[in-house]
Amino acid sequence: MKKEYITSSLVQTKKLGRKFAKDILKKKPEKTAFIIGLEGELGGGKTTFLQGFAKGLGIKEKILSPTFVIIKRFPIPKKRNRVTFKRNSVPFLSNFYHIDCYRIKKPKELLDLDFKEIILNPKNIVAIEWADKVKKIMPKNTLWIKFDFIDEKTRRISIC
Repeated sequence: MKKEYITSSLVQTKKLGRKFAKDILKKKPEKTAFIIGLEGELGGGKTTFLQGFAKGLGIKEKILSPTFVIIKRFPIPKKRNRVTFKRNSVPFLSNFYHIDCYRIKKPKELLDLDFKEIILNPKNIVAIEWADKVKKIMPKNTLWIKFDFIDEKTRRISIC
């Protein structure tokens, strides 16, 4: 099921990311990490969307694209994501991983950075910018988000 959104400012793109994160926190835990693959041109809004997304998860740190370090991990505050089992409320998500594949030449480079272990852990949310560069190793259950320029300020964001 494909959904399309049009944003005409950085604020709107961040707001959409924040809403998206809050929707994910309402879902039941999965058997593996929740994976988001982001694709689009440079300046298309991927990092801006993830800044709002991280805020929606309750993360306070400033989110910048990890172009040179490739992977950054942010703990998800426990009070934001809880699931109840027989009167006990426990956090079901622990980490938000922000990965940037802009400088990746081959998918193996990402595998060498413990990518498999990260995506197999059901307590992780993993967002991958430039995910189309490593499509071969992306899990089938990846949620793809595509960012297209409409004009200088306006973006079409397609979620499928």
